[in-house]
Amino acid sequence: MLLLALDTATPAVTVALHDGTDVVASSAQVDARRHGELLLPAVDRLLAGAGLRLDAVTGIVVGVGPGPYTGLRVGLMTADTFGLALGVPVYGLCTLDGLAYASDLEGPFVVATDARRKEVYWARYADARTRLSGPAVDRPADIADEVAGLPAVGAGALLYPDAFPNAHEPEHVSAAALAGLAAERLAAGEELPAPRPLYLRRPDAQVPKNYKVVTPK
Repeated sequence: MLLLALDTATPAVTVALHDGTDVVASSAQVDARRHGELLLPAVDRLLAGAGLRLDAVTGIVVGVGPGPYTGLRVGLMTADTFGLALGVPVYGLCTLDGLAYASDLEGPFVVATDARRKEVYWARYADARTRLSGPAVDRPADIADEVAGLPAVGAGALLYPDAFPNAHEPEHVSAAALAGLAAERLAAGEELPAPRPLYLRRPDAQVPKNYKVVTPK
């Protein structure tokens, strides 16, 4: 087994290789505006550094969000393209699940990422592998009572300390964590979800309401 994992649902452009037992290599660059520019070069560098070719990959793991439309679709389209070109399966995992897995927290806790517009994408977890609810998108003040007293991880939690007073790293998801979680679930015989995006809300860019359609005469 050789899994190529990637995620662009947060400002981090992150990729990793996993052989089913351990992470072979991983990298991450934080730049919310350059997902499309950074992802493929990162994959090339990772494979070259590990002395491997792309055709050695037996499966693709991609974070499906929730996340902003523009960034999220870069990872999903790249994963689909790799899967088609190589003839290998493409597995989708919730980006928040990757953050939870990397946290190593044992008790109930919350994962929250920055959703912009003064909102967070968030979910509640029983432990690092078990999601209890979510994902959802809300204003931190609106869920403060619901998450009160719970530890929290992720950039959204760190950004709003009033709602998440017990917040700490990891800030962004790592593809290494996604790959490790996917490898663990596949080894247990679990069926992983299809790579379908979790947008949770409409994209920021929309056609103006008074847009005038011009047709040829």
